[in-house]
Amino acid sequence: MTEITLNKSKALDLIRFKLQFIREAIFDILKRWNENSAQRFLEKAKNGTYKEAENDAIDLRQLLLDEEDLIKLIESIEAQE
Repeated sequence: MTEITLNKSKALDLIRFKLQFIREAIFDILKRWNENSAQRFLEKAKNGTYKEAENDAIDLRQLLLDEEDLIKLIESIEAQE
């Protein structure tokens, strides 16, 4: 494996860019189903209120996990001062 050195500021910029992309994808899914809350959408998809929502629910769950991971990564980088 090759080690790469990256300026802290640039790393944070890249991570925040990815985070924004994920948040836009989350918003797009919720907008498609006319929902404001990811948790409410997931519950409605699970209980069958939204038919044909399974793929969006799977995508949304993964996006939420990715969002959480990136937030933690940002916090850990910012704490290294």
